[in-house]
Amino acid sequence: MLPKTKIKQSFANAAIAYDSVATLQRQVSETLLQHLGAIGPMDTVVDLGCGTGFLIDNLLAQNNNMATQVIALDIALPMLKTARNKLISDRSVTYLCADAEYLPLTPQSVDLAISNLAFQWCGNLGQAFSDVKRILKPKGRFVFTTFGPNTLHELTHAWRQVDDYAHVNTFYNTTQLNGFLKWAGFQQVELETRTYISAYESVWGLMAELKQLGAHTVMAGRNKQFTSRSAMQRMMSAYQQDENGEIPATFEVITAMARA
Repeated sequence: MLPKTKIKQSFANAAIAYDSVATLQRQVSETLLQHLGAIGPMDTVVDLGCGTGFLIDNLLAQNNNMATQVIALDIALPMLKTARNKLISDRSVTYLCADAEYLPLTPQSVDLAISNLAFQWCGNLGQAFSDVKRILKPKGRFVFTTFGPNTLHELTHAWRQVDDYAHVNTFYNTTQLNGFLKWAGFQQVELETRTYISAYESVWGLMAELKQLGAHTVMAGRNKQFTSRSAMQRMMSAYQQDENGEIPATFEVITAMARA
């Protein structure tokens, strides 16, 4: 497992260019917002792994009375600074640089915890979900999205033709996520899965976007040596194109809803 400093640095480096390439993240956040529409106003909302703040921005724009206080939390300080610049006119937002697995928030102080494509970077989901449960008020809500195991399966398959190292992260399935949530004490757990397919002109284009998003860091099982040019070329040759000659990339997104 990579140290959090490596993950933090990846997203810190991605802060400036993040919004220009985060098309999928915005699409997924729209789905998350649809689920929030049925919840109604809350006193305190925390966005865990807020990134550049577009989920909060859209949440407040959609319903200005959604929350009395919004806490924007992220492990990467440059992401928080970008979010603050974007939301500078909204004084209801508080910014907190912290790790989602160790939340520096008072027990039972939050009505709603939300997160868009961030929990896949937590090394210990049981710990992370338990801490979310700790900060939620009784009957508080937890709504988040995360990547499922079918994500980037084309890239995984291409690398398997080259070596046995992990070049792509693996992600939990719905059964595993349900288990983590139930273990943490959550009730009324609901899980939905949706598949998004993006197309790229080349494998380089896909990998460049992953890097710009800060999502290129492999958590475990990676080759600690430098990947050679020849290995990279073999992987790209093995990557299967679609009928239009483009490079498809699958992103399986799981939306989870639970009550404390």
